Amino acid sequence: MQHADMLEVFRALANENRQEILFLVFSDKNYHTVGETAERIGLAQSTTSEHLSILRKAGLLDAEKVDREVRYRVNKKTVTQVLSQMQNWLTCC
Repeated sequence: MQHADMLEVFRALANENRQEILFLVFSDKNYHTVGETAERIGLAQSTTSEHLSILRKAGLLDAEKVDREVRYRVNKKTVTQVLSQMQNWLTCC
């Protein structure tokens, strides 16, 4: 994973609401719509949509369009790469 990609992930995770959304999506491993996520987190749908978009652009979430809804779930590949890179950084010091 490139340095710029890691910075994008860290920027996405810098917001507490996005952290909470990511924990929610991790907790049950299902797809989540904007509406479901907004209701469970307690944010407006527009705010939740923006947060989900930032997490997706950082590569932390995958999005799948089904009819008129977009469903989000964790991108395991990216999360694994981020954790691996962080582990490499910690072991080199």
